[in-house]
Amino acid sequence: MPIVAMLVLLIGLSVYYQGVSNAPLLHIFIVTAIVAVAITRGVPLKERVAIFSSGAGSKNLLLMVWIFMLAGAFAASAKEMGAASAMVDLTLHILPAKFALAGLFFAACITSLCMGTSVGTIVALMPLAAGLAEKTEMALPMVAAAVVGGAFFGDNLSFISDTTIVATQTQGCKLSDKFRFNLRMVLPVAVVVGIAYVFLGSHATEMPIVGPVPFWKVIPYLAVLFCAAFGMNVLVVLVLGNALTSITGMADGSFDGMGWINSTLQGVMGMSELILISMLAGGIFALISYNGGLDFMINLITRNVKKRAGAELSICGLVAFANLCTANNTIAILSVGDIAKRVAEQFDIDPRRSASLLDTTSCCVQGLLPYGAQLLMASGLTGISAMSIIPWLLYPILIGAAVLITIAIPRKTKN
Repeated sequence: MPIVAMLVLLIGLSVYYQGVSNAPLLHIFIVTAIVAVAITRGVPLKERVAIFSSGAGSKNLLLMVWIFMLAGAFAASAKEMGAASAMVDLTLHILPAKFALAGLFFAACITSLCMGTSVGTIVALMPLAAGLAEKTEMALPMVAAAVVGGAFFGDNLSFISDTTIVATQTQGCKLSDKFRFNLRMVLPVAVVVGIAYVFLGSHATEMPIVGPVPFWKVIPYLAVLFCAAFGMNVLVVLVLGNALTSITGMADGSFDGMGWINSTLQGVMGMSELILISMLAGGIFALISYNGGLDFMINLITRNVKKRAGAELSICGLVAFANLCTANNTIAILSVGDIAKRVAEQFDIDPRRSASLLDTTSCCVQGLLPYGAQLLMASGLTGISAMSIIPWLLYPILIGAAVLITIAIPRKTKN
């Protein structure tokens, strides 16, 4: 039965991420791919492999691979030249003490938007958060939550975030279009959360000392954000970003030509597991589709759905369930992206909307998972339990509420 492959995948990932198995994530996908090939009946083995290979090497998936490589290279080279820390310092430099907590949240928003990774943002800012909590006598779980919440702002929106890339590629829409569409839903939430953190942190009396900010270091980030926001092709944007990191980094002595090459190669290699997983997933879902698995899943989740709102809830529920099993929002979106697209097409849901629902819902769930990488990292860096941080995670909670509110609001036409 074709759905067995999906169930094996989800169960295996669930076991892995909840600590029962020590098998690497890539190994689980390899095993799942073998299972998917093995259970396909009615065609010779050679043809099964050909179907798998066509899915693993589809033009849309290979475009995603190119984006992953360029995004990894840009993120690594920008980090190597100190651009990420410069963005953090720039944000904190202009904030008065009473806005320390809100400032930390917005620093995490900006950092994650530039870096495209929630885990990287948490690693960069959590030591600062711990020091800030100690100096200002604010509750450490609350301060840690401000960083974790802000980290998911960029994870949900950044042009170099793997979740954004996967969501837009699986739904067939442009990164810039999804960004503008998604921003209308989550920006008000970020503003509300920032105001809440102003009140919660209003008793803070001291800010960390921030030295002079090397403004030239933020040029690559600002250029990427500006060009992408105005609709430039994402591949061109990322090539431009990499060129700017090389020019800026070598001009200020952060690295020489070979240092830049090494940093970009390191960034590409850092994306290698995700690239291989993406290709394996593409092959798995090609086999599932060939065997009627996508039609089975669509009929299963939509058989009682009569309206668009119900279909949107189905998409959210599907990615939320996958995220609970995988504890990885990128893999969750990748796992259900094709099914979500078919549901969206059936109920005339705008691709930007379905991409936004997938990405935002997965970030909401991932942000609240005590066994997710982000909260585990925050817990490890601060020495407090992940469960103690969750009650303060205003941003992930409220973006989940925002998703439900936007689904409840009737829409007569595509936006």
